[in-house]
Parts: sequence; C-alpha cells; structure tokens
Amino acid sequence: MLILASDVHVLARFGRALADPLRCRVLLALRGAPAYPAELADALGVPRTRLSNHLACLRDCGLVVAVPDGRRTRYELADERLGHALDDLRAAVVAVETGRTCPEADEKGCC
Repeated sequence: MLILASDVHVLARFGRALADPLRCRVLLALRGAPAYPAELADALGVPRTRLSNHLACLRDCGLVVAVPDGRRTRYELADERLGHALDDLRAAVVAVETGRTCPEADEKGCC
C-alpha cells in the first residue's frame, strides 16, 4: 500500500538517498531514462550485487520504482519531478568554508 509522506519525511528520504555518491549516480542515470539493473551496473562500472543494494535503498526511500517488464525489472524515477529536483540541486551554489567538511565526510564520503 502506498502512502503520501509529509514534507519533512520526503526531504529526509531524499537526503538519505543523496548521502551516498553511488545512489546519486543512479538517480542521475535514471533521470535520463528508465533502465534495467544490468545496464545500470555496466554504465556505472559497479558490480550488480552492489547496485542491487542501492536500488533497494532508493526503492525504500520512495524515489525509484521497479516496473515488471516480462522476466525483467526496469527501474525509473518514482516521479518525473524528481529529475527536476536533481537538476535544481546540481545547479545550486553551496557555500563551503575552506578546510571544513561535513561531520560524516570521512566515514561516508558525503562531501
């Protein structure tokens, strides 16, 4: 059963998804067009098992959906507006002080 998330939960889910560079790359790839996991793994140069874990996270966050296509499953953004949001985030200017990183930068490579 699908439910609509509140504004705060939507932002938290988006933030969780964007916290990992590979998930960012997956979202950007799907922004261009839906894709099958094998195609995504090849395009991103990652093992399929690693990609599978990240696709599961993106599904859990509600940002991508798995669409059955015969014996295969195609992935796409859950809402086309997510592609526009990604474009807006990429175009945003981020003010970063020299020598400072976010608290989790060393652990997760977020910044």
